[in-house]
Amino acid sequence: MKVLAIAFNTFRETIREKILYNLLIFALVIIGASILLQELTFAQQVKIVKDMCLASISIFGIIMAIFVGITLVSREIERKSIYATLAKPVHRYQFLLGKYVGLLIILAVNVGVMFLGMAMVVYVIEGPIGPLMFWAVYFTFLELCLITSIALLFSTFTTTTLSATFTLALFVIGRMSGDIKYFGGRSSSAFVRKASEVLYYILPNLQNYNIRAQAVYNEPVGLDYILWVTAGCLLYSAALIVLASIIFQRRDFK
Repeated sequence: MKVLAIAFNTFRETIREKILYNLLIFALVIIGASILLQELTFAQQVKIVKDMCLASISIFGIIMAIFVGITLVSREIERKSIYATLAKPVHRYQFLLGKYVGLLIILAVNVGVMFLGMAMVVYVIEGPIGPLMFWAVYFTFLELCLITSIALLFSTFTTTTLSATFTLALFVIGRMSGDIKYFGGRSSSAFVRKASEVLYYILPNLQNYNIRAQAVYNEPVGLDYILWVTAGCLLYSAALIVLASIIFQRRDFK
């Protein structure tokens, strides 16, 4: 109950942030403007529109996750409101978990709105949206859950600027993990080959969450893959939250 109370309080506070509305409106404008591509291309019009819509949801979702995730803890510390919260019978891990769940609710609402906008765009040019598009957005949300846990981890022990930098860096590395392993494996240095392999298995492989091509070209995605990616996201995010709780527990606010 304490976790849920903190989560809903975080939701109420964060929903007032004007930048979230600006990002959301901007994303919806881009999704709507993608219809104009019909006038610019004669082939694969629907595919281009779908891909642009999915890319918009992913990009603006990532911006939201990083921007809000890195401020969840630091903002409480700067305002000194964390002292009043921790003075109550609330464990520090409950505080962090509540903040995390609250942000996930925010992201779910924003992604849901953008998904509805995309569904309307696709309906106008093609008809009812297919299930593969839903799964593509679902995978995007899983990626946002993972990015949020990374941002939350960094926010427990470093500044807002560094948290944003580190989170963005891990996001880029995660999107390029396959390329890092491939090119690292072709290096003449044994150290580089081993390092690239270790990074590949330790850091999150965000390429697993990108099924936009399958959704756009109507290539089926197996249920076993959906379950595997979901389980991997939950386990990795849980591990990061546990690590963040350990660090946060040892932090001195005096």
